[in-house]
Amino acid sequence: MTTVRQEPSWRPALFGEPSGEGRVRCTLCPFRCDLAEGRTGACQVRRNHEGALETATFTAAAVHLDAVERKPFYHVRPGSRILTIASPGCTFRCDYCINHRLSQYGRADGSPWRGDPADPAALVARAAEEGAALGLSYAEPGLAPELTLALAEQAAPLGVPIVWKSNGFLTRRAIRLVAPALLAVNIDIKAADDTAHLGLTGAPLGPVLEAVELFREAGVWVEVSTPLIPGVSDDPAQLAVIARRLAAVDPGLPWHLLRFTPDFRMASAAPTPPARLRAGRDLGKEAGLHYVYVERALGEDGRTTTCPVCAKALVRRGLWSTLTNEVVSGECPGCAHPVPGCWGTDVD
Repeated sequence: MTTVRQEPSWRPALFGEPSGEGRVRCTLCPFRCDLAEGRTGACQVRRNHEGALETATFTAAAVHLDAVERKPFYHVRPGSRILTIASPGCTFRCDYCINHRLSQYGRADGSPWRGDPADPAALVARAAEEGAALGLSYAEPGLAPELTLALAEQAAPLGVPIVWKSNGFLTRRAIRLVAPALLAVNIDIKAADDTAHLGLTGAPLGPVLEAVELFREAGVWVEVSTPLIPGVSDDPAQLAVIARRLAAVDPGLPWHLLRFTPDFRMASAAPTPPARLRAGRDLGKEAGLHYVYVERALGEDGRTTTCPVCAKALVRRGLWSTLTNEVVSGECPGCAHPVPGCWGTDVD
């Protein structure tokens, strides 16, 4: 991770609207911050400067080459790699965030600024050279639509796909603008109701649920992750509600159950017990979801894609790798049942 520490580099931002007397309203996320001159939004990385909206997220604070399975994406180009970029900032303030040194920049217990201005052409060229996709992750990519669109402009001619790992907290207008630039999005659903979601993140749940459907309607491949946070989403009743809600959207929607790792303001809490992750997987299956995954704690069994019709093991995975992939042209070779996803190494 980049350790550069300096002041942010600001540049003009999308989604700024004059709201009178020199104020600017940011319409990127549902908070719709109305900013007086010199003030930053709740995210700390968008500001009103001389009556215009600016962003600090045209930044590369981290550049890592990862396996696609780490995002996690299990139905997107199995075995491929992603050049992952991060810009500081997040709309949420989750107490457990393992990337809080980037995501919580600018908050009372956050970290100093990190990163350098991003060079989209160089990042795309490196991804193409590595045969990798481009990913925006670690902090909140939804705060970087300007960088995403600039990357997409460079990436499209070279066939380099772009993916996000996002909290999904965006306005409809923002989703409609960025969706054509994205192959896939993994969206976190961190709680089953507004009360729990507000307590954990500081934001309501409704816009996140809507984002799952809006990205799907726009043709973006969507997978969902739920971290099993102690006292919030590790409750079986909460998990059952989330699972039923996802199954109502589409039984083929992949659902990742993520083991809680003690960190940040929850450093003294215990990791999620494997039995609770196994119970969560069972709840997902009972709700009708065909593909429920646990990347850690249950071994290979938690990571294997199995045909929901004939039970053939289709994709076997190591912790951060694909071991075998038997999906053929998006179908199970045993019974020809369609397996949803983006299975090629090229943009499907």
